[in-house]
Amino acid sequence: MQPYLRGVLLIAAISLALSACKREAAPAAATPTPAPAPALETPPALPAPPLGEPPKVTGELQDVLETSNRMVVGITYPRGLQRYPGLAQVLSDYSFARRQELKREVDALGNDNPAVPYDLTLSYQKLVDTPELVAIAADGDLYTGGAHGQPLVMRYVWLAKENRMLTASELIPTSAGWAVIANYARQQLKIAAKERIEEDKALTTEEVARLMSSDGKSIDEGTAAKPENFEHFEPLLNSQQKVRALRFVFPPYQIGPYAYGVQFIDVPSAVLLPQVDPAYRGLFAP
Repeated sequence: MQPYLRGVLLIAAISLALSACKREAAPAAATPTPAPAPALETPPALPAPPLGEPPKVTGELQDVLETSNRMVVGITYPRGLQRYPGLAQVLSDYSFARRQELKREVDALGNDNPAVPYDLTLSYQKLVDTPELVAIAADGDLYTGGAHGQPLVMRYVWLAKENRMLTASELIPTSAGWAVIANYARQQLKIAAKERIEEDKALTTEEVARLMSSDGKSIDEGTAAKPENFEHFEPLLNSQQKVRALRFVFPPYQIGPYAYGVQFIDVPSAVLLPQVDPAYRGLFAP
């Protein structure tokens, strides 16, 4: 992350910290947080785009910082996305939609001010950048009142040579293929759930059984064999820049309660490759 981006995040974090003491803290994300660095001069905040008019991206995506007594907005992007204008436009459109969602909630207050400022935080990180694939992770939170905000979890995989997004339904085109992947993911997630529950030594045998049943039901429902349940995925590459596994990411509530946070499971190439559409098998390690 560029140094001045850390300045943006630092200012946004200070604003959000003031509101966080008045509402329930969200659980930490499953992905590691980059080590902090000294904050440098922060670029000026961009003005809010007109309602209903998504901005056309030309050049580098610009970070956003807006603060008032009613709302806080902090959005950061990785550098270098001007090389992929189609992808940059997709990210910009998603940010625009979330900003407008926040604005509608603020406007609905009329002349009133919220007890705690409403806020939108959204951070995009580049996970993969090869001649064939670009992968972006978007994580954040949209708070418009209540105990906690709405988790924002998106993953984008861009086919650089074809200049388009790769979707889960294109990658795995058959219901039989999704059944194989869903079964593998379900088994691994239940193992992880069992280990998590058994770590709490204060639970009785009955409580362990009840939690295992509840978590198992959530996992079964959230990993039903259909592509929309696996739409958020990250390619994990080997040293030859081939996909050795896909990390499927599950937002809060999909396979468990909000308190569990973002969960994920890595499905190796050996399981994936027979299910992958032949057009994309060259991206994978054998």
